[in-house]
Amino acid sequence: MTQEIHGSVADGFEAVREEFTAFVTGERADYEGQLCAYVRGRRVVDLWAGTDADALYGVFSSTKGAAYLVVALLVQDGTLELDRKVTYYWPEFAAEGKGALTLRDLLAHRAGVVGTDTGFTLAELADDRQLAERLADQRPFWRPGTAFGYHALVAGALAGEVVRRATGRTLQEVYQERIRSPYGLDFHLGLPAPEEPRFRTVQPMDPTPEQQAVLDAVPTGPHALASIAFNGNAAEPTDLVSLPDMPLIRAKGPASVGGVASARGLAGMYAAAISGVGEQPALLKPDTVAEFGQFHSTGYDLVARAHKSFGLGFQMTADTWHPFLGAGTIGHSGAGGSQAFADPWSGLAYGYTRRRFAFPGGAAPENGRLARAVHTAALTL
Repeated sequence: MTQEIHGSVADGFEAVREEFTAFVTGERADYEGQLCAYVRGRRVVDLWAGTDADALYGVFSSTKGAAYLVVALLVQDGTLELDRKVTYYWPEFAAEGKGALTLRDLLAHRAGVVGTDTGFTLAELADDRQLAERLADQRPFWRPGTAFGYHALVAGALAGEVVRRATGRTLQEVYQERIRSPYGLDFHLGLPAPEEPRFRTVQPMDPTPEQQAVLDAVPTGPHALASIAFNGNAAEPTDLVSLPDMPLIRAKGPASVGGVASARGLAGMYAAAISGVGEQPALLKPDTVAEFGQFHSTGYDLVARAHKSFGLGFQMTADTWHPFLGAGTIGHSGAGGSQAFADPWSGLAYGYTRRRFAFPGGAAPENGRLARAVHTAALTL
């Protein structure tokens, strides 16, 4: 028995419902997920299965999109300058040879402080200020600015400390005041207690024997760079899958992985960024979107040990995931399978969430077919 499809699509987007239905039909009976899209600020897709439209999910690293949107807004305001040294805002960051790094390179995953020599406690992972204090003292794992690697659990804390030093407000506070609240977004960096009943706990990955063999074949070791980046070297190594289920993580909303959202919230945030929503205008000017969506780090990622591409924080979604999207598309995926992005060429803002942790991590494979169906329909408008 497959899940019933709920929700609606605008005229011209019927093929998206068909694609979503075909995917869900092929999934296990307990599938839960949501798909939402806007085109030029108008909601055109709002679908879900196995749950309801108001359910909230841990979106893992899709959280980083909110963090980078805050930074982009502050750069646009003139509060932050991309080519200033990080130490202009945060003097303590100069320790251990990091003093020459610019904000631009920090955002592009070039700082080299993907973790610490001894890892973090759960309390530290939940608190961006504690993370930043630890990272300021850390010797980088490569010479800053010379290479890049995904700062999986700490990118938001690094950016957030710069935001706090420059504004006197936490990144989460700026996000709430200037982005989430004005646009009514169902995407939280710090889930309010009254919203807790809407949260759906993560269902663990359920790989096939063939998929498990792939996972088992990945070289591991507690002091390998990838392990350090995902806190595998801590006294109590982090179980990434369970992070959103921890009340402390949800309550504090660390800007790397602590976001809680619906697909409506993910898509709505990117619609707000490039087009505006309702009576609210676009957050970002086209030049700001272009700056943050320009390739800054591309090639061999030292943490992922594979080809990756980043703009200023945002993943280069058209290169890493969906080559049919417009150049300069900004977005981010999450380890559990979520994905969200904005394509400024088509005016498309896309959001997808699911409950079960996807194989092999990162954007769930179905995003390819779903995003292509939405993009194809958007081009006809």
